[in-house]
Amino acid sequence: MARNNRNGGLNMRAAAGGLVKAASLSSRAYVTFLAGKGDYVKGVVGLAKGLRKVNAAYPLVVAVLPDVPEEHRRILINQGCIVREIEPVYPPENQTQFAMAYYVINYSKLRIWEFVEYSKMIYLDGDIQVFDNIDHLFDLPNEYFYAVMDCFCEKTWSHTPQFKIGYCQQCPDKVHWPQELGPKPPLYFNAGMFVYEPSLPTYHDLLHKLKITTPTSFAEQDFLNMFFKDIYKPIPNNYNLVLAMLWRHPENVKLDEVKVVHYCAAGSKPWRYTGEEENMDREDIKMLVNKWRDIYNDETLNYNRGPGRSAKSTSTLLTEAGVVHYIPAPSAA
Repeated sequence: MARNNRNGGLNMRAAAGGLVKAASLSSRAYVTFLAGKGDYVKGVVGLAKGLRKVNAAYPLVVAVLPDVPEEHRRILINQGCIVREIEPVYPPENQTQFAMAYYVINYSKLRIWEFVEYSKMIYLDGDIQVFDNIDHLFDLPNEYFYAVMDCFCEKTWSHTPQFKIGYCQQCPDKVHWPQELGPKPPLYFNAGMFVYEPSLPTYHDLLHKLKITTPTSFAEQDFLNMFFKDIYKPIPNNYNLVLAMLWRHPENVKLDEVKVVHYCAAGSKPWRYTGEEENMDREDIKMLVNKWRDIYNDETLNYNRGPGRSAKSTSTLLTEAGVVHYIPAPSAA
């Protein structure tokens, strides 16, 4: 997101072969997802400000469900986000018990493959913060799906054979996959952050496959892993540090090199953090929560705050206009 750039225009950037035209850069964007009237909007605001702090060159698109209130949409627009309404996507009805009840609505993230006005996007969950510029990930070769490998060691994985035998792809040499269990599972990514290319054929294929695929515990993350397994390319852990890595695989974490932090562990949401939940009293967790809060509370990072105009006055002016502008997506297929 280009700082202080209300129209979302992009500065010219030097490239190895010379200058790249701004028009070609504008077809790239970061994207996140928001549902409901809860406090997750704070996470998205924090993400918008974090991208601004690291001088990201591309805008943040927020895919919102119809139940996101106008007040929250206005907050996001005031932070320079492009708000785009989408229709929900639901899995086939069944008796699946998801690892978390709210996972059922996460299938709506599949709608972002419909955003074909962008040639490439980086998806980031609303409980993620970017602490270093990651624009270079847009330059990864096309026709692949890029994401960080997940960890199988938390209790939420207790239903899997990986957890039961102590196997984790983060340390594959510690416990080898036994032959009697068949082929080793394919590499499995965390779907809180990924690099992808919007495509209408892919979008329609995703929705078609969803209708005939039985949902599993990790909802859309399992589904995306199944769908993209043949073109998945792992990227380093520092592009999506799942907090459990700090206590499950500390040997694989170099905190000073981490660019993206995913506050997905129970009790770790910085806008709700109390430090009382399991593992949340660790000093490294406290440090990462404070880093998020420093960005969220930094008024100098508020969008397009010109000289003499406070963030509050900017918000008031936009509120008084009485209109929230956002882009509706087509109805559910």
